[in-house]
Amino acid sequence: MSTPARSRTRRRTPRQIARGVRRRARRAAGAVRRLWRRSLQLRVVTSTLVLSMAVVVVLGVFLMQAITTSVLHSSEVAAFQEARANIATASGFLSTPPAEVADMSQGDPGGTRTGNPVEEAADALAVRSGGRYHVVILNEHRVGEGRATGNVDRASIPEALRQKVRTSQEERQLYRQYASIKYLGRHKPEKGLIVGARVNGSYEIYHLFPLVAEERTLYSVQRMLIGTGIALLLLLAGVASLVTRQVVTPVRLTRQAAERLAAGQLEERLKVRGEDDLARLAASFNEMASNLAVKIRQLEELSQVQRQFVSDVSHELRTPLTTIRMAADVLYESRESFDPGAARAAELMQNQLERFEAMLTDLLEISRHDAGAATLDLESVDMRDVVLRAVADSEALAERHSTRFELRLPSEPCMAEVDTRRVERILRNLLFNAIEHGEGKDIIVTLGADRDAVAVAVRDFGVGLKPGEENLVFDRFWRADPSRARTIGGTGLGLAIAKEDAELHGGWLQAWGAPGEGAQFRLSLPRVAGTELKGSPLPLVPPEVEMRRTWRGHGTPVLTPAISMVPEVGDGANGGQQDRREGVGARQGQEGRR
Repeated sequence: MSTPARSRTRRRTPRQIARGVRRRARRAAGAVRRLWRRSLQLRVVTSTLVLSMAVVVVLGVFLMQAITTSVLHSSEVAAFQEARANIATASGFLSTPPAEVADMSQGDPGGTRTGNPVEEAADALAVRSGGRYHVVILNEHRVGEGRATGNVDRASIPEALRQKVRTSQEERQLYRQYASIKYLGRHKPEKGLIVGARVNGSYEIYHLFPLVAEERTLYSVQRMLIGTGIALLLLLAGVASLVTRQVVTPVRLTRQAAERLAAGQLEERLKVRGEDDLARLAASFNEMASNLAVKIRQLEELSQVQRQFVSDVSHELRTPLTTIRMAADVLYESRESFDPGAARAAELMQNQLERFEAMLTDLLEISRHDAGAATLDLESVDMRDVVLRAVADSEALAERHSTRFELRLPSEPCMAEVDTRRVERILRNLLFNAIEHGEGKDIIVTLGADRDAVAVAVRDFGVGLKPGEENLVFDRFWRADPSRARTIGGTGLGLAIAKEDAELHGGWLQAWGAPGEGAQFRLSLPRVAGTELKGSPLPLVPPEVEMRRTWRGHGTPVLTPAISMVPEVGDGANGGQQDRREGVGARQGQEGRR
């Protein structure tokens, strides 16, 4: 492939990228949810960590506020003391008349007096501050007499604080406010505390105390609290993980032992350490496992005895049954010479002997399955022939119940490795069951196949099954309605044996039913014997029922034409085959279905 073509194939649109990101995010979220649901230790540690974090945050905020309040209060107390002393000093300069100040400046040989009381007061306060704070002296009645020490900007004083100072009823009453201190020639202001007072009527003296040192102290305390909180959280998480591990590990071992016990390892036991609750749990588990193992062995022995009894009785009954059957055949053949009562008795005895013989055969077959002695005689056959032979064997019974078969078989061969005798018996049992419960309505037999499996579905439109009966129907001697007598002389073991035969092939025999909608039994078998069956080529729920549920209220869907292979009337067991390709509407107009 050329380079431009390769670059075009690698280029992805933003929508594809966003879709990929969402897919990875959903996958990651799903993995986290699964881990959260499965790990008790993770949930306990996370819950402990979250609660501890909330407690640490609340305590940290409370401690930080308390420390900040204490530091700022100490700064305020020191600032107020400094301001009171400076105001007393400045008041002496500002209370001297300007003329006296000028005379004192003239008599000062060193030239240290300027003659301006505001400047002299500011200089004196600047000397006392030693650069630790700044002083601003203002007089709103005398323009130009304001003075600020250092390079502090007079605009740093908030207007709200000036308003309080100017309107104060008492001189030297101190007012404070936290604000940013601005400097001339510097762009970055500093946080500070401004204390102001009114002196000598119209003079306003403001002390600007920078809080840089306090801010550094609080920042160091904050970092220390955060570091301590993180260390405490990690310590609590470790402690929670350690404590939880001491509880979770025995529980996890108990779960693993229970899984092995459920898998059939009845000798699985737990080690008992100590005398605490977990130790008593292990002891109780071991006692339960021992009792369960004893009960299971007893049930296995009882089941073995029952299977052996059924097998022995079935075999022992063969000889007397053969003798009775021979005598019954003689009586049945001579029934025409008997009076009506004796002839009817001979017919009833013949019918019941046939049923008893069938039941005995089923008991022998089910005992072979229980003993694990059932084997398969595999051969590669066309499943269409198997279905046709089973239908041909059921034709006589279907005619007596006014029931017709509709076959839906593929036109191509459906080859599979099966035991023909057992599969035909499964299909006959399904067909007999559909005839008995189909209430004289048509029965649909469908054969489907894919690359790995073949399936046969038998659909009737009789009374159907109630919810939960789709599994009970395969139990031995089970009846949906115990008060209803068997109309075709079944033994009650047919579906049970059919399910055993299907599982012997590595396949499935499943049932679906709904009251008033009939039932459908589906036999699914692998094409190659011994391979694992992963799916079925036919749906368990009939397509028309599924479509009716899906499209309810949206009109009636049109069914596609079906291909059926129907044996001619009068054909033998292998019967001739006739392909009929006709739509559902055409078949509905025919006199009957086969």
